[in-house]
Amino acid sequence: MRCWEPRDAPLLKEAVDSSLEHMRPWMPWAHDDPQPVEAKVELLRGFRGRFDLGQDFVYGIFSPDESEAIGGTGLHTRRGEGVFEIGYWIRASRVREGFATEATAALTRVGFEVCEIERIELRVDPANTASLGIPRKLGFVEEGTLRRVLPGHDGALNDAVVFALLRGEFEHGVELKAFDAAGERVL
Repeated sequence: MRCWEPRDAPLLKEAVDSSLEHMRPWMPWAHDDPQPVEAKVELLRGFRGRFDLGQDFVYGIFSPDESEAIGGTGLHTRRGEGVFEIGYWIRASRVREGFATEATAALTRVGFEVCEIERIELRVDPANTASLGIPRKLGFVEEGTLRRVLPGHDGALNDAVVFALLRGEFEHGVELKAFDAAGERVL
């Protein structure tokens, strides 16, 4: 996992375009696709800029040789001070291989240990049974269901099951290497 770069646009486009039917029920942004590669370049420039400014942290999940984009994830700041929200998507051809679980565990560790955040949330559509299993596997606490808060397609709002962990509650260590912007190892 690493921050997306504009040069990743063709890989992102291929991953999304090949998975539209799989993602559209859960990812409202997938309804705007397919898009030209130039639109993906601009999207990734925005991700990179916000990442570098510490405003939002969107990552690509890549094969070891970086020849394939497997999916995307992020530590999102939209919940306010002291809270990250983790989101994820995996291309249709690579689901059920553990990538979303591993990425969520790694970002949870980074959020608590590197960023020293107090709370990490996941919000999952109750109909998305595969995604519901990920926070449960990792020990996130199911706090309840918020009604009509997740943007759906065609302007609809869907319910969201809210899962959260507080600093000190995460017990599922995942081995990882994490580096800061200067390339110095922080984990």
